[in-house]
Amino acid sequence: MTPAQELLLSRIRDVPDYPKPGVVFKDITPLLADPVAFGALTGVLADLSVRFGATKIVGLEARGFILGAPVAVRAGLGFIPVRKAGKLPGATLKQSYDLEYGSAEIEVHAEDLAPGDRVMVIDDVLATGGTAAASLELIRRSGAQVAGVAVLMELGFLEGRRKLAQALDGAPLEALITI
Repeated sequence: MTPAQELLLSRIRDVPDYPKPGVVFKDITPLLADPVAFGALTGVLADLSVRFGATKIVGLEARGFILGAPVAVRAGLGFIPVRKAGKLPGATLKQSYDLEYGSAEIEVHAEDLAPGDRVMVIDDVLATGGTAAASLELIRRSGAQVAGVAVLMELGFLEGRRKLAQALDGAPLEALITI
């Protein structure tokens, strides 16, 4: 593990039995409160975005907004929020995806992404991969290309990477920490 990874991992707090018994929630608020750790995180994600040739950053609601916006600024790129359905005014592109019990929808403003854009998806956690896969579909439906996906941490035991492989269609996926 690199010193940067050790720093990031040391600032992620385990919260047992949240949001329900048996779940260990990975709380990133201590990391966000530490300017050195938060700066290191945004720096690494910005470097990845530039290396992958991104022209825009997409952040997934909600913690992807917290990470994606400073990454975009640091990389000199535009930031586009991908929101839960019904949160954006104007014309949107929507994408449904399956949850453990039921389904959900995400959306993006139709005019925010265009052919020629190379989009980097930023989020805090890769769990089952459903939201990330839906965001990749939205990006492609807009005519833009997927530059890659980067997350702070991957919950490897949930096999999101395997489930996301087809949606990635060869685009890189980087997880700074795998748990």
